[in-house]
Amino acid sequence: MQIRSAALALPLFVSVSAVAQKAPIQIAADLSDAPRKLYHAEIDIPVKPGTVALTTPKWIPGNHRPTGPVSDITGVVFTANGKPLAWRRDDEDLYQYHVTVPAGVMTLHAHLDCIVTARVSQKLAVLEWEKLLLYPANTPVKEIAVQPSVTVPKGWGIGTALTPTDGYDAQHPVGGTTHFAVTTVEQLEDSPVIAGEYFHEFALAPEVTPKHYIDVVSDSPEDSKLRPALLAELNNLVREAGAAYNSRHYNVYHFLLTLSDVAGGEGLEHGQSSDNGVGEKGFADDAHQLSEADLLAHEFTHSWNGKYRRPYNLYQDDFAKMQQGSLLWVYEGMTQYMGNVLAARSGLKSQTQYRDQLAMSAANLDNKPGRQWRSTEDTAIAASILRGTNAAWSNWRRGQDYYQEGELFWLDVDTLVRKQTNNQKSLTDFQHIFLAKGGNTGPLIVTYDRNELIADLNQVLKYDWATFIHDRIDDINPRADLAGIEQGGYKLVYTDKPNASERTIASTGGRRGGVNVWYSIGLRLSSEGAISDVRWGGPADKANLAPGSKILAVNGNIYSADALRTAIREVKGRTEPIHLILQSDTFVSSADIDYHEGERYPALQRVEGTQAYLDEITKPLTTPEKAPTEKKNID
Repeated sequence: MQIRSAALALPLFVSVSAVAQKAPIQIAADLSDAPRKLYHAEIDIPVKPGTVALTTPKWIPGNHRPTGPVSDITGVVFTANGKPLAWRRDDEDLYQYHVTVPAGVMTLHAHLDCIVTARVSQKLAVLEWEKLLLYPANTPVKEIAVQPSVTVPKGWGIGTALTPTDGYDAQHPVGGTTHFAVTTVEQLEDSPVIAGEYFHEFALAPEVTPKHYIDVVSDSPEDSKLRPALLAELNNLVREAGAAYNSRHYNVYHFLLTLSDVAGGEGLEHGQSSDNGVGEKGFADDAHQLSEADLLAHEFTHSWNGKYRRPYNLYQDDFAKMQQGSLLWVYEGMTQYMGNVLAARSGLKSQTQYRDQLAMSAANLDNKPGRQWRSTEDTAIAASILRGTNAAWSNWRRGQDYYQEGELFWLDVDTLVRKQTNNQKSLTDFQHIFLAKGGNTGPLIVTYDRNELIADLNQVLKYDWATFIHDRIDDINPRADLAGIEQGGYKLVYTDKPNASERTIASTGGRRGGVNVWYSIGLRLSSEGAISDVRWGGPADKANLAPGSKILAVNGNIYSADALRTAIREVKGRTEPIHLILQSDTFVSSADIDYHEGERYPALQRVEGTQAYLDEITKPLTTPEKAPTEKKNID
């Protein structure tokens, strides 16, 4: 339903109480074989005699592309009254199954398995329901009632925002089967489950209503016992989000966190929970936490921006329909901005770390040549074909830049409003209008369009927001939008040493590590010398280096990160190029990089005599809970 009005859109959600009057689908998910990379489901679907079309989800909300795992769904068997029935896959929509239901049959039983090679280990499992869901095709998913249960290995605990009906006790998990209340297919898809042998559930900010929890599973027993300092910061996060958005749009909220080097990373939003996956030591100490500091804040923000308020053309009432991404610079961009801001306000990162990482993000965008031909809006429209692409020449192609471009855009908005109103108003005023329409609610979906954004911004500050958006989002912009940083009292500069946060992230060897000499010779590469990307038009590009090659030697020395950085430093102000020996496929070659400006790393520099709005933005709105003395911020 496309609603193009500045007025509040009608909620696109049917309450569970209404649909529960119909006989619900019964789905019994079995994760007992998760260590063997298999999930199972037994599904009973109310039907009438005749041909029925059943489907599994295709366009998964939050993924912004058709990622439904239909190719991994196997072992499909339909039965009625214990007798097997023939089925046939649809010739065009490969997610659909056609079954002829015999006369007198009111319930169709389906068995299916799913091969699961990610988000599982010997000790934990994550269930996003598209892996096992089966329901009537061509029917709005908010109108289909479903009642789930989940079976896990003995002793495993379960974390989910679904409502248990059989007295499940998260503090004393025993494994086996847990039954949950009737919901809808739309809400079930929005309610993942994590389970594991080493499970802990922690209550957060107990004075806040609705209730908030973080559920943790890990591969090692000590990892799921979260540090008191981290729990204090998450308490702050819950309070800060309430102050920032002036509303809650859920009946309960569960941060679902998996800590595993095996089960893979994830960050996927849901209305009443979020699926967050990081490495085994991702939150073990301050240094490791810095790389992940905004993850929980980002996905939490999506409960308001993305789940409750959703672009009119991104929301679809059927998971078979394409989700259009033109407004992802709001959905993801404002969330990227607020995820980092809330992380700083909550203490998950310091104000200095916030500025360091903002410098790194802004510099990356400002040195991305693909912006010469592709607009920010096009990165959003093309989200479904840009996700999952490899790193080779990604700076020329551009990728999901609507995240970081959106972050700079909303910083520009925030600082502009503060400047124009003498710091009397800010983006918080806009969010109290835009994200809190309807007050506190349960899990609803309320759509918006660009016209409503402009109208809501004008309630805070009368301005030509239509042109403001067009110039920054729709137009080609060869340079990044640094106005917000500059209005915030800082400027982007380049120094000869990485900032403290970049050094900290590199020291942990995490997923955001590697060797970054992007702003000097124009390369990103692994610590072993494998080149992942070459900056279009940069010195390495002019020397004909290519992604996929590997540097074997630098200036006559065996390659190392230190050897490469030393070479870059030593050629500063000289005429001698940097000599490289490279391996490409099975061939060895040499190349000379003509570069003489030394090392360059991004940082934000304070502009004296200006208002430090950037510091104002990252100050807490609530009284922060003091972290235990073990907590020491690394700046």
